[in-house]
This record gives sequence, C-alpha cells and structure tokens, in this order.
Amino acid sequence: MPTDDRPEALHVTTDEQLRAVSNLTRHRIMAVLRFEPATITQIAERVGLAKGSSSYHVRLLERAGLVKVVRTRKVRGVTERYYAMAARTIVLPDPGEGGPDVLMRHAVADLEAAPAGGERHVRMAHLRLTDEQFEELAARLNALADEYREQSDPSLPDASLVFALFHPASREQTVEGAK
Repeated sequence: MPTDDRPEALHVTTDEQLRAVSNLTRHRIMAVLRFEPATITQIAERVGLAKGSSSYHVRLLERAGLVKVVRTRKVRGVTERYYAMAARTIVLPDPGEGGPDVLMRHAVADLEAAPAGGERHVRMAHLRLTDEQFEELAARLNALADEYREQSDPSLPDASLVFALFHPASREQTVEGAK
C-alpha cells in the first residue's frame, strides 16, 4: 500500500488504540512516520531509542492499527519492513470534561524537549467571541493547518503546530471544583 493511498483519517475508538497513542515514545514514533515510511533502524535513530525498544513500540502501534507495513525488501537475507502511518490524520476522542488531552500533554513534552535557543513561537491569547466567531476561527485554524500540511516536504526539518480553541471553565466552576 503506497502511503499516498492512505485514508484521510483514522478515528481512535478502542482502548488499545488510546493506550498506544497515549505514550510519548509512540507519539514520537508516529511523528517520524508522518511523512514517509521508515524501518525500525531508521525510527530508532530518529527517536533516539535502542532498536529493541523501537521494535516493541512499533509492534504495539501496528497491533492497534495505527501503523502498517507498506513495503519490504531483503537486505543480507533479512526482511526489512518499512512502516507508515495507517492514515494521514489520527483523530482522538474528546477527553471529556476535566479529562487530560493527550495531544496537549505530548505537545508540551515535545516543546520542552526542543533544542534550547531554537526558534519557537508560543502564544496564549484570551479572546471573547460570539459563537459564530468561535466557529469561524476554528474553521480558519483547521484550514490553515491543512494547507501547510499539504505543502510539507519530508526533506525539510520537522515543525509542529498545536492549537487549542476552547471555552475555559468559568471562575464559578473552578472554585466549585476546588471544594
């Protein structure tokens, strides 16, 4: 299956899939496979893991249906497998009220692990929007992310974009929850 034939989205629906994507190491492996297939050795080098650890995590992702073998080749009598994401986008379920959002936790961990002194643009803005403005902003942010994903070149260095548009808990809810 060439990676161009991947479905647009895979919705995480099972506990096995959720456990697989909740792990930071596996999140980083999926980031390696985002644009092009890679072998266990290539994944291990890019993520900074031992080959055995890399193989273990890839097997869990494969069992959960999140990554697939897309081609094989023989190298000195050994079959080398190339893995790729099973879909272009992995869609996580809503974590529910008060639930931790795995994407945000991974994004913060990746941001903290980014090289010191590297270029980064981090901003938090508090907005007051009508329901229509809120929906329009969400659509524009998603469209912008999709536009740049389409332009992504695997030969260029990775750049991560994370955004969260949400209505925070009111002060009353926050105070009530602390009691």
